[in-house]
Amino acid sequence: MNLTEKINEDIKNAMKNKEQFKLGTIRGIKSAIQLATIEKKHDLSDEDVIDIISKQIKMRKDSIAEFQKAGREDLVKQHEEEINILNEYMPTQLSTEEVEKIIEEAFNKIKPTSMKDMGTIMKTINPQVRGKYDMKEISNIIKNKLNNL
Repeated sequence: MNLTEKINEDIKNAMKNKEQFKLGTIRGIKSAIQLATIEKKHDLSDEDVIDIISKQIKMRKDSIAEFQKAGREDLVKQHEEEINILNEYMPTQLSTEEVEKIIEEAFNKIKPTSMKDMGTIMKTINPQVRGKYDMKEISNIIKNKLNNL
């Protein structure tokens, strides 16, 4: 069962169990997937679906930061619950140690000399960490390592 089929199945289950909040969140994912399918003019792979879900999670995390600034704890809680639902469709997340090991291997392979090598490093590690760790954090780790060369 691919990820799109799992999402469709979960929509049916949420409807049967009358889980309105979960149903709304999953329908949001499905509509984003359908939009991307129309744009790309072909069915999406699981990797494409994971990218879409990652973007949805990132948008919600950005919204949480704004809601916290505005003191809207009700919306913060709602978005955190949505993130929990979305995380069910994501691959197992990597630990910080695993990510640092992957970055270290990329550094040993590429042997960067300056910040100009940032893109090359990101390109090398992206397939290994995509959807499994926050890319913003990875970028920060790499920048720190490059600044300390």
